[in-house]
Amino acid sequence: MKNLFTLSILAAAVTMSACSKKPEETTPAAGAATASASGATIIKIGHAAPLTGPQAHLGKDNENGVRLAVDELNAKGLTIGGQKVQFELHSEDDQADPRIATTVAQKFVDDKVNVMIGHLNSGTTIPASRIYNDAGIVEVSPSATNPKYTQQGYKGAFRVMANDVQQGKVLGEFAVKEMAAKNIAIIDDRSAYGQGLADEFEKAAKAAGGTIVVHEFTNDKASDFTAILTKIKGKSPDVIFYGGMDGQGAPMAKQMQTLGLKAQFLGGDGIHTTEFMKLAGAAAEGVTASLPGVPLEKMPKGPDFKQKFESKYGAIQLYAPYCYDAVMVVAEAMQRANSAEPAKYLPEMVKTNYEGVTANIKFDDKGDLQGGAITVYRVVKGNWEVLKTVGAQ
Repeated sequence: MKNLFTLSILAAAVTMSACSKKPEETTPAAGAATASASGATIIKIGHAAPLTGPQAHLGKDNENGVRLAVDELNAKGLTIGGQKVQFELHSEDDQADPRIATTVAQKFVDDKVNVMIGHLNSGTTIPASRIYNDAGIVEVSPSATNPKYTQQGYKGAFRVMANDVQQGKVLGEFAVKEMAAKNIAIIDDRSAYGQGLADEFEKAAKAAGGTIVVHEFTNDKASDFTAILTKIKGKSPDVIFYGGMDGQGAPMAKQMQTLGLKAQFLGGDGIHTTEFMKLAGAAAEGVTASLPGVPLEKMPKGPDFKQKFESKYGAIQLYAPYCYDAVMVVAEAMQRANSAEPAKYLPEMVKTNYEGVTANIKFDDKGDLQGGAITVYRVVKGNWEVLKTVGAQ
């Protein structure tokens, strides 16, 4: 009898517990608000780039550009929708690998980030963008220049720098008209960035009257280009154009010198870094490269940004100012919308008219920067010196 009585008490307790159990919470939407210990609403800023490996210097540069913006926004003590907010940087290493990038993208979706800044490379940005789009997360690219990113029709995809259609056109015309190149050799690393830029360069160079004598391919992990350069040497080009990053561009420039190649070396923004000059050494002298945007010292707020950034993080590598602007553009859209939820502030992103560090930022109907400038530089006595700016606002 005692056992029966005990079982009855246990059954009643279980029944009461089941009745008092709360219904399962539904999964919150993208960008759903959470609160910090201080009671401020947390706004999660996602960022992804290669933070390890040969492009880590560029990835950390991007991350620090985002971090500087986040710190400044928090120092202002902003309120959005009547609530005090606190911005949080959530940064992940995608290793410049498209497969890893999609895994990182899903992690950000699961973490309910309010916006995604990145990825650094076109080859990681494009596959990851589908995941962000499907989850309703706004993505702003500060550095992926392949035009395909914004040609997919994703309403939440934006870019704060000029794309490779603009950059390739300027470089192709510059090679023929300014560098007097009649015969041109092209090498690209088969990445979405390198191949995309090389293809746009080739179209523009041909249209300007240049002849492509050979188009060779490598990859973004290679370091020995002797066989490719030996083959190119037999074609006697006036210019060798490289579509790829500084980790390959620097040894390529050194091996050109070793082989006695007299051709001028030309590249895009991927080799326009202090790291390129460090790795290439004396072979960097005379190398020409482009960079989307006007020179930093001529940017609307460039000198001030340079001082703030370099006092905290050291020399700017490449895209840090664009990362900073990307965050600020989103923060302003959130304030205008009185919400950090992507679905609510997205309509304000389309209306952006923001005087940033890099430019007066407005987006076209694809999400690309309107009127993006391209500047061509050359290494002279160890410094990137401006040769020409095209399309300056």
